[in-house]
Amino acid sequence: MALTDRKPTGLLRGLLRAPIWLYRARLGWVAGHRLLYIAHRGRRTGARREVVVEVVRYRREVPEVVVVAAWGKNPDWYRNLRVAPALEVRIGAQRWQRPHHRFLDDAETLRVLHTYQRAHPHAWKRIAPVLGFPRDLADPRWSEVVGSVRAIAFTPQRASGDVHHG
Repeated sequence: MALTDRKPTGLLRGLLRAPIWLYRARLGWVAGHRLLYIAHRGRRTGARREVVVEVVRYRREVPEVVVVAAWGKNPDWYRNLRVAPALEVRIGAQRWQRPHHRFLDDAETLRVLHTYQRAHPHAWKRIAPVLGFPRDLADPRWSEVVGSVRAIAFTPQRASGDVHHG
C-alpha cells in the first residue's frame, strides 16, 4: 500500500496545506511553476475550498497546467471538480479566474507521467515509491497504475481575458 492510498492526516496534512498560505499572501511566485493553487467549491457544502498540488506539466505556450490527484486516489478537491469547475487557479504570478479544465484519459496521463519522469529523474526516484508508481518507464505495471491516476489539465478562459498577473 502506498502512503498516498489514504487522505493525509495530522502533521503531514498540515505540511501539505502550508503552501496555501504562500498564495493567500500573494507569494505564489516563490513556487514558480512547480505548484498550482486551486480554489473550488465543496460539492456538498458549496463552501470555498483551497488546495495546492504539484504540477506535472506546465506548457507556457498554450498555456496549460496538468496536475495529478495523488493523495487518497479520489481526493475531495478532485471530486469537487467533477461536480463544478474551479473558481480560480494560480501558478507563479498568474491567476486564472474560472479556468477551463479537462480530465485526461489514461493514454495522455501515461505520456504526462513519463515526460515528468524523464524531466525530473531524481525527484521521480524519491516520489514514485511514495505514490505507488513504478520507477522504470518499461515496468509492465504501468498499465494498471495509470488506470487509478486522475489527471486534470487547466487552461485560462480566452474570451473574457481572465488571465491576471500579480
